[in-house]
Amino acid sequence: MSVTMRYREAWEGFWREASHDTGAVFWDADPKVTAAPHLALFEPYVTGTALPLIDLGCGNGTQTRFLADRFPQVLGVDLAAAALDHARQADPGGRARYRLLDAAERGAAEALHAELGDAHVYMRGVLHQCEPADRQPLADGIAVLLGARGRVFLVEPAEAAGAVLGGLAHGPAGPPPKLAPIFRHGIAPGEVADAAVPAHLEAAGLTVLASGSLPLITTESTPDGTLIELPSNWLVAGRAT
Repeated sequence: MSVTMRYREAWEGFWREASHDTGAVFWDADPKVTAAPHLALFEPYVTGTALPLIDLGCGNGTQTRFLADRFPQVLGVDLAAAALDHARQADPGGRARYRLLDAAERGAAEALHAELGDAHVYMRGVLHQCEPADRQPLADGIAVLLGARGRVFLVEPAEAAGAVLGGLAHGPAGPPPKLAPIFRHGIAPGEVADAAVPAHLEAAGLTVLASGSLPLITTESTPDGTLIELPSNWLVAGRAT
């Protein structure tokens, strides 16, 4: 397997402990302020295609369910079975499908592509959570899933987000309640240089078609009640036409 057992177990532990309540997880913001604005940026590059969409690193499926109302076939994938348990419980009507997948494992990505064919990929804040050695294999796996026709929308915290997270983690009162479990389970976000994100995709044979910056909304607030937002960068990429 491409991910270490420790890393997989850390995510399993996090999701087993996580509450099922809406917004209980640090990044589990309402789709109206996450997937919806992302989709507005992504749609010009996927309009007219009927390809399935893969929500890579779907977690508890909040964004997956939103996307399932806008694409003909949506599959949420995650490497933690406990995350998928959350997603399925929150989706009793089966608006989307969910599956265990380590997308950094090339064989697993190839098998899914053989099943679905070319697909679009939506990925929010996953690359910076990967072990450094898994980042290029993950980008390679995304390229496999896209095939010749798919497009990926990827959004990651910017370098500047590190200072925000560091300030939250080391404040006088310690990390905020929704951030503390991330550190406790040993899955603290790692810094990824802004330039490294497109570089990983380009090394996987993809071409960046569009990019920009926007705030990444969280569900946590500062002591004065201000919702915490992280600087982030987004991009759309695919095979050159």
